[in-house]
Amino acid sequence: MENKNRRYWRIIDVNFNRAREGLRVIEDTGRFVMNNEKLVKKIRQLRQQLGKLSSADYSGLLHFRDVESDWGREFSENGTYQNIAEIVRANFRRTEEALRVLEEYSRLLFAARRKQFKHLRFALYQLEKDFFGSFEKSWTKKN
Repeated sequence: MENKNRRYWRIIDVNFNRAREGLRVIEDTGRFVMNNEKLVKKIRQLRQQLGKLSSADYSGLLHFRDVESDWGREFSENGTYQNIAEIVRANFRRTEEALRVLEEYSRLLFAARRKQFKHLRFALYQLEKDFFGSFEKSWTKKN
């Protein structure tokens, strides 16, 4: 790995992390709030596919990770969430955006994986629709 690619690796690393973290929030909501095993399995499968893509380059990602000098980690969220739906919606958006960044920057480091990131992103769009359809039904029943 060349040092000149350091910035690209850092972008890839932070977006792998964002995507996995966002999927975990969504997965836990499906599991513990909605108790929807079918939906959780789909989310988990997506998260595991993403994990496989990141594990192939794990040493490179760690090598170029530089949390100490990342001034962006100090950013705080401006808004607060009013309900669970807002939390989940924000995490779907965060994950979709991270997958788009991975899709674009993979052109520079591992172009062959670009289609996989695109596939995951579009699978997530459908999952978001399924999730909120199911969420509204389960939430209405409980309240």
